[in-house]
Amino acid sequence: MVKIGNLALGEFPLLLAPMEDVSDPPFRAVCKENGADLMYTEFISSEGLIRDAAKSVQKLDIFEYERPVGIQIFGNEISSMREAAAIAEQAGPDILDINYGCPVNKVACKGAGAGILLDIDKMVSMTAEIVKAVDIPVTVKTRLGWDQNTIRINEVVERLQDVGIQAISIHARTRKQMYKGEADWSYLAEVKENQRIHIPVFGNGDIDSPEKALEYRNKYGVDGMMIGRAAIGYPWIFDEIKHYFKTGEKLPAPDLEERVKVAKQHLDFSVRWKGEKLGILEMRRHYTNYFRGMPNFKPYRTQMVTADTYEEVSNLLDHVAVDFADYQFA
Repeated sequence: MVKIGNLALGEFPLLLAPMEDVSDPPFRAVCKENGADLMYTEFISSEGLIRDAAKSVQKLDIFEYERPVGIQIFGNEISSMREAAAIAEQAGPDILDINYGCPVNKVACKGAGAGILLDIDKMVSMTAEIVKAVDIPVTVKTRLGWDQNTIRINEVVERLQDVGIQAISIHARTRKQMYKGEADWSYLAEVKENQRIHIPVFGNGDIDSPEKALEYRNKYGVDGMMIGRAAIGYPWIFDEIKHYFKTGEKLPAPDLEERVKVAKQHLDFSVRWKGEKLGILEMRRHYTNYFRGMPNFKPYRTQMVTADTYEEVSNLLDHVAVDFADYQFA
């Protein structure tokens, strides 16, 4: 049984990665329904939280159906991160997560996210202060290092464990790689082989099929997996992996009726939570993924990403269900 503090997550938990502009409550809802064991919010700016910025505060919204759920924060100032951690705890999450992995320039080049991998001492000091600031378990998401020459992940995990984190998720790429090239999970195997490390270690990067999930579980010995991009428009991946682990057989791909149903659920929640205008706007990135592989879908997608009302989008989804009724997904 994998535990984060007193939080039991099962024998091999599957986590939904915190993804900016993706891992919001509507998306988390469909992932939870389809097997995600632990989910995190989008990453939230510490400076935004302490200044009560509306966008940052809205990201604190969590719902009972999501539990267990973690709130993730990022920033480059220790005092701001400590204060933001206390604010986030008041929202009632089960876990507080620290983002030490975001590679994008506007975050990393300011010393936050993966940028802190250039200053491990500060990373450790910041983590220690956050652990002391809250009463809930603190976890970390990070990368292997800034680049190939700065990979010190064994040392990093040891030191973060020593100051009190209770689990770590490691994206098996460096910041310099961004999302390119193959993730190198051999470093995660080394972390798991380190006798000093006793906290759960979750692997992240390139898990996009049940077969790969099983291969990587057996080969690298991690305690669970965090899935990000592969879940966008395909929340079924969590249940598919669990079924494959249990039976060795692949579940059939969700049919068109199921895809339309889940896309509608996602849309409905998005509109309820954000309002019609923003809810429709922020759903646009998901349609291609829900219907990936369907021939002649482009005209429908074009209409979906330009429709301005809930009724228009809902009707378009109904038309997809009818017009492609005979299509079989591989």
